[in-house]
Parts: sequence; structure tokens; C-alpha cells
Amino acid sequence: MRDIASQLDRDEAFVEQVYRASAPGLVGAAYALTGDRAEAEDVVQEAFIRALAQPGKVAAADSPGAWMRVVALNIARSRFRRRQTHDRLVRQLPLADERLPEPGPDRVMLVAAIGQLPYEQREAVTLYYLADLSVGDIAESQLVSPNVVKSRLRRGRQALAESLAGERCLSAA
Repeated sequence: MRDIASQLDRDEAFVEQVYRASAPGLVGAAYALTGDRAEAEDVVQEAFIRALAQPGKVAAADSPGAWMRVVALNIARSRFRRRQTHDRLVRQLPLADERLPEPGPDRVMLVAAIGQLPYEQREAVTLYYLADLSVGDIAESQLVSPNVVKSRLRRGRQALAESLAGERCLSAA
């Protein structure tokens, strides 16, 4: 057991040594490819996560830095292709009217009151009244029985009625 633990320590130390030696250059290369520093850092981080998962491959490489560069650039290419596919699919979607109507004062007051509910009640009320889900669908998504959802809805409605009645009294004064 100690042999396995010591081997893992050596593997991690080796990958850390490769990281210290090659990460800055890898980030630079990935940045040149992606044009985005944060994306480049993510690419290099993912490459080293893969290296930690298979440190033997890194150690067996003739040049661990070069191996890491190939992995990092392959990750950058994959992300680029995925982003291109996503962008192409998004462009094919019909444009929706981006001008949403401003919510009225009643809607603003309702959303603020819902935000004050305990999380379980807030989620049930929002899914039922604003997202138009059935009690059964809510129960399934929350991994509870329909009776639990009904109870949360009842408590949420009671709390909303009290909250909104108080708001109306304040706004009428």
C-alpha cells in the first residue's frame, strides 16, 4: 500500500515539475491559438488534469513538455470546433423578438415576494405558477411526492398572500 502511495506522490511531483517548466509557454501557445487568455489558461489546466490522470504517459514521453503541448493544443482545437458548431447552430435558430416587455409593478412586487419565501416553497411556486409545470412534474424534478409539492404550494401561497397584503396596505397609505 505504501508503494502505491509513494508512486502516486512521485507521479504528482513529476507532473508538478513538468507544469512549472512548461505551463507559461503552453499558456502562451494556447493564447496565440485561442486569442483569449482565460480560455488559454483553461486549456492548459485541462491538459494538466489529464496528465495527472495518466502520469505514466507523461513520464514515458521523450519530451514531457512537447507531449503536454500536443495535449493542450488538441484541447484548444476541440474547444474551437465545438464553439464553431455551437455558433453555427445558434445562427440557424430563428430570431426571437428580443424586446421583452417591462414587467409591471404588480409583477415586480410578486417576484420580490416570491424571493422572500424559503427555497423549497419558492421553487415550487415558481415552477407551478410561472413555469406552468404540473404538480407531478415538480415532484419528479424535486424528487419528492406530489403531496409534498402541494404542501409547499399551500404554504407558499399563504406566505405570499400575507406578504402581498402587507405591501398593498403600505402602498395604499
